[in-house]
Amino acid sequence: MRPSVRFLDQNLIEQIIAEARDLLCTLGVQISNPGVLSLLGDHGARIDQAEQRAFFTPEIIDKSLASAPRAFKLYDTKGNEAVDFSGENVNFTPGSTAINILDHGESSVRRPGTADYVRYAKLITAMEHVASQSTAMVAADVHERISDSYRLYLSLLYCDKPVITGAFTASAFEIMKNLQLAVRGSEDELAAKPLTVFSACPTSPLKWCDVTSQNLVDCANHMIPVEYVAMPLTGFMAPVTLVGSLVQHTAETLSGIAISQLTRPGAPALYGGSPAVFDVRYETTPMGAVGTMMMDCAYSEIGKHLGFPTQAYIGLSDAKLLDAQAGFETSMGATLAGLAGINNVAGPGMLDFESCFSLEKLVLDNDICGMVRRMVRGIEPKEDFPSLPRFNELLAEGHLLISDHTMKYLHDEVYFPGPVIDRANRSRWQEEGSTTLGDRAHAEVERLIDEWEGTGLGDEIKSEMTDMMATEAKKFGMDKLPELL
Repeated sequence: MRPSVRFLDQNLIEQIIAEARDLLCTLGVQISNPGVLSLLGDHGARIDQAEQRAFFTPEIIDKSLASAPRAFKLYDTKGNEAVDFSGENVNFTPGSTAINILDHGESSVRRPGTADYVRYAKLITAMEHVASQSTAMVAADVHERISDSYRLYLSLLYCDKPVITGAFTASAFEIMKNLQLAVRGSEDELAAKPLTVFSACPTSPLKWCDVTSQNLVDCANHMIPVEYVAMPLTGFMAPVTLVGSLVQHTAETLSGIAISQLTRPGAPALYGGSPAVFDVRYETTPMGAVGTMMMDCAYSEIGKHLGFPTQAYIGLSDAKLLDAQAGFETSMGATLAGLAGINNVAGPGMLDFESCFSLEKLVLDNDICGMVRRMVRGIEPKEDFPSLPRFNELLAEGHLLISDHTMKYLHDEVYFPGPVIDRANRSRWQEEGSTTLGDRAHAEVERLIDEWEGTGLGDEIKSEMTDMMATEAKKFGMDKLPELL
């Protein structure tokens, strides 16, 4: 039996959805994009041009929900299946778009550069329990107008895994699409074997800006998957109650679904988000708060009720260092995400309200992900009945260490973490240097980066992508790209 957790009953889910639909039809959504307003108007929405507001109809919502796919997959740069967003499958990916990086042994942060990003991409290659990479940090040594495409470029150069990414400018989409086409070879191949998911974030309350709404249209036209990332903040930019914020999250997400599906029926998408309880004491948006985690799991229930694969920013921490807070917030979130069956769990490696990345934390979080993946497989018998033969063997031999049954099921049944997790007795731990968690994680970071053997991407494709990126950089005054490792 697969273990699970649920926060909403069926009646409450249906009531939240009904209220969200009413908001869309009665209050509408402000959309600062004439083309998207025209699209909605063509399908029957009432448009207030002066207020840039679209008032949806039940027919628009129903039509959009009916055409949205119930599952999709991502493929790596070689074209192999890598991620399955269906059913209760739980996949992990790092947190995204950190503006700072935490160096091992330091209590302060700094802006990351190209060298940091390359180290990250090499490291994520070796993270067994993290299925995809993300454009995890913003390199500060390139012009900000190319930062989106540059992150994707480095990810594709140094890691084979599919990428969770996004564009913060409308102009960035074209080169980011072309980088993917360089890898796949054609539009048809890219549509058949998606390589990325683009995050698209409405603005609370009930708004879509020009850039993010255009991203929805562009991604749908090219069948590039998106994840809708609504971000209501309880008691600030949303009702203070979790249910009230879920109504708002549902309405904002349904509006994004409609834009995608009216652009191109069947466009793949994740029902996602990044809501937070607003901590009025510090004016912060804690991702490690229990209320935030509860909303993540709850909107995933709503998304699954509507038939969508789901995503959440959960399994990360607001701590500033790799400390006990970082561990308990991350593991609690990842555990809840696994029990809720969230299909794409974004968080490993991230600290400080999604603003700081730590390579050492990523290595630790990989083991947290591994433990969660084992947990959700549940408990089931494996040649355990009848039990008498096993216990006869135990009594006869005095142990079962080399039993055929032990050898057959040991690694399937028991999760063994990597060297970052200390399971030695105290005397052995002391003999091996009395290392701290941070020291062990740093050693593992360096070992795995040193062992990186490259990707399967051909030199021709790499050169094509580099030429694209260099041309883009020159548009913004950069004579050359930073040196790569």
